[in-house]
Amino acid sequence: MKKIQLKVFLLTILIISLLLTGCDNNAINEPINNTGQDDLIVHYLDVGQGDSVLIQFPGGRTAIIDGGTRESGEKIVSYIKNLGVKRLDYLIATHPHEDHIGGLPEVIRNFEVGNVYMPNKTANTKIFEELLNVIENKGLKITIAEGIYSIIDENNLKFAILGPVKDNYSNTNDYSIVSKIEFINTSFIFTGDIEKEAEMDLLEAGYNLKSDVLKVAHHGSSTSNTEEFLEEVAPKYSVISLGKDNAYGHPHKEILERLNKIDTKVLRTDKLGDIVIKSDGENIIVDKVDMGIGGNQFDATLYIGNKNTKIFHSEDCRSLPKVENQVIFNSYEEAIEADYNPHSQCIK
Repeated sequence: MKKIQLKVFLLTILIISLLLTGCDNNAINEPINNTGQDDLIVHYLDVGQGDSVLIQFPGGRTAIIDGGTRESGEKIVSYIKNLGVKRLDYLIATHPHEDHIGGLPEVIRNFEVGNVYMPNKTANTKIFEELLNVIENKGLKITIAEGIYSIIDENNLKFAILGPVKDNYSNTNDYSIVSKIEFINTSFIFTGDIEKEAEMDLLEAGYNLKSDVLKVAHHGSSTSNTEEFLEEVAPKYSVISLGKDNAYGHPHKEILERLNKIDTKVLRTDKLGDIVIKSDGENIIVDKVDMGIGGNQFDATLYIGNKNTKIFHSEDCRSLPKVENQVIFNSYEEAIEADYNPHSQCIK
């Protein structure tokens, strides 16, 4: 299909989907995932250099935000099936880049899917065309996402789309769907690959961005994660989804320094694999699992190394080095592997 024809085809599909979508798309589907769980469980899947987040809401409803690369499709499907999930009530494709939508066609083929959300942005790529074809073949409708849009609005549980704020960005990343979950007194925010312009728009819109857990934008790129945005979110935990030894140098050094400055605990899929964070509405519990089977809680403590002495400290140590001499380790094992030695006073 020629480039111009493909663009017309994609735009037509999106327009038709928007017209077919009713004004009231907030109806709550009856859950068929009989988990009986009371907790909110958020799975940050290790899909290499990409993003994919599976969400299990209290009571059984589910959502998936992005599907990693095409090669990630089978892994994501296997992970979801191992959890006993049969239906994805909400599917969000944050923006049409392959490292975010590549695995979604395989996911849609394998599960019953409810509502589909995409930004008003197309791409002249085979994977985007495939995604639209799979959506059409399943008889699904696309809701064009924009802020602010409520997906779930209940007394103790809210799931809302905050962005994109505008529909005329020059950068595809800035069209990324930004969403937030509030469960009683805990909250999670998911940022896709938004960059500085979209972050500033969210700040100027006056949304409540404060969240306990942040999905760090754009795999920890320095084109995203501005100081102003991070300070506004002020997360206790920051999850970076990225591939080990990736060609982009993610996460960029300056972003790790910014995250350290706001005193958040950084969790990386390239270091920890699949990361699962649970909330009972009051407390946040971080787990590490392997392909959704079993799991164990792990220590999410940060350790601060001294580049000059090759000694690492606990983050509350009174003998921390100056900021310019600090190196951040996400685990005791990581510091040891880097040939650093534990401080004799703060680490026993």
